[in-house]
Amino acid sequence: MSELSVKHLLGIKYITEDDIHLIFETADHFKEVINRSIKKVPSLRDITIANLFFENSTRTRLSFELAEKRLSADVVNFSASSSSVKKEKHW
Repeated sequence: MSELSVKHLLGIKYITEDDIHLIFETADHFKEVINRSIKKVPSLRDITIANLFFENSTRTRLSFELAEKRLSADVVNFSASSSSVKKEKHW
């Protein structure tokens, strides 16, 4: 099995035992990647991911960005707190 039985992994309620084994096998593979001198895989090469954060969370933003870059994605971060989304409306 090379694919989860669910389209989106939002919880564990609907996953199967095979899904759990696949998740652990994938984690083992990435553990090997982390121990390499070059910690990247080409899974998301030529893909741009835009991160949109409406609450300040440096740890979450950095975790997402690091994971995306290790998958070879180009990353754009957008923070609502430092954009025009935060501007107050004056009527």
